[in-house]
Amino acid sequence: MLDKSKIGAETEVREITVEAGMLRLFCQAIGEANPIYRDEEAALKAGYRAIPTPPTYASVLSNLAPPKSDLVIGVLKADLGRMLHGEQGFTQHKPIFVGDRIRLRQRIADIYDKKGGALEFVVLETSVTNQNDELCATMHTIAVLRN
Repeated sequence: MLDKSKIGAETEVREITVEAGMLRLFCQAIGEANPIYRDEEAALKAGYRAIPTPPTYASVLSNLAPPKSDLVIGVLKADLGRMLHGEQGFTQHKPIFVGDRIRLRQRIADIYDKKGGALEFVVLETSVTNQNDELCATMHTIAVLRN
C-alpha cells in the first residue's frame, strides 16, 4: 500500500519559457489549424496580446520541464510496471502566451484505493503560473497502481 502520509508532497518549482517553435510542432501533431496559435498577426487581430496556446499545452510544458524527482515513482516508490495513466483534466484560468515564463509545481492531492486495495489511485495536481504570479492552469492527473 502507498504511504498516505505523502499526501501534500510537492515537487520543486520548475520554470520554462513558452516558445513559438515548440507550440507550432504541438499544433501540427494534434491537427490544430487555427491561425491564432501560429501567427502573431492573427492572434493580435483576435484580441490576444501575443500568440496563445491551446488549453492542453500546459501538459507539454510540464513534460519539457520535468521535476528532479517524480512524485509517484520517486517519492511514493511506486513500481512503474504496475502503473497506468488513469485520467487527466485541465482547468484553464488565464491564457498562456508565447514568451511567457511559466512556473510549474506538482503535488500529491490524494491517495485512495478501491477493490479492497487491489487498485490504488494517486491524484496529482499541477499548478501553472506565469511570470506575473497569475494562475493560468491547473492540471489534474490520476495514476492507477495495480496490486
